[in-house]
Amino acid sequence: MATSKVTVHFPCSVEQVWRTVTDLSHTAWRSDLARVEVLDETHFVEHTKSGYATEFTVAACKPLRFWAFTMENGNMSGYWEGIFEAMGDETRLICTETVNAKHWWMRPFVPGYLKRQQMLYLDDLRKELLPNG
Repeated sequence: MATSKVTVHFPCSVEQVWRTVTDLSHTAWRSDLARVEVLDETHFVEHTKSGYATEFTVAACKPLRFWAFTMENGNMSGYWEGIFEAMGDETRLICTETVNAKHWWMRPFVPGYLKRQQMLYLDDLRKELLPNG
């Protein structure tokens, strides 16, 4: 099992950060995704540009404060949570992701992969929230 926790600050409102992160109908800002298929209020599937699908189940949703879900595909299962904190005109986002590899030979690569994926997501989010910054 590998866990990665990252804290980032955005110079915009918690409403804007929340809306961008949780709006599954507008995910073009994600450089790694081809599309997101929303199945119902608590289930969705992310499809990467290479065609790989990961299923997600929302575990908790407290608007403007907390969003968490489980995820699973053929290679891994895991859990992601985001804590959204308003700090005046800024927002602090604390992302924690835990992943379990389903194949023993993948386990040594999971920590590095997890960190890279998390950084890619946060870089894409930063570009979406701050297009001129």
